[in-house]
Amino acid sequence: MPFVDLETNLPASRFSEDFLKKLASTTAAALGKPVDRMVVLVKPDLPLFIFGSSAPCVVLSVAGIGVTDTAEKNRDNSATIFPFLTKELGLSEDRIVIRFSPLEPWQVGKNGTVVTFL
Repeated sequence: MPFVDLETNLPASRFSEDFLKKLASTTAAALGKPVDRMVVLVKPDLPLFIFGSSAPCVVLSVAGIGVTDTAEKNRDNSATIFPFLTKELGLSEDRIVIRFSPLEPWQVGKNGTVVTFL
């Protein structure tokens, strides 16, 4: 169950349900997970300053069990996710940052327990 959080200073009007579905399917494909296991959250209209500027930008956080735990996996994940974000949001790669975080099964709660016991 990967978690994808997109934080941005872009306006909420840029993020339709169609965008959410595309983000879920793109990241699911990159991570090798089914789209029905993705948790996607978009936080628009934030005061955000990266790389010396508050020009339009995105910080994408991707966390998951077994999908973000090596440099090689995250290099491949980046190679899929960056082109999607640049195309869909009209941003250059230097205005996007992706933060990958590995999770352990005991760190994710679901159905009244944690993934370890599911």
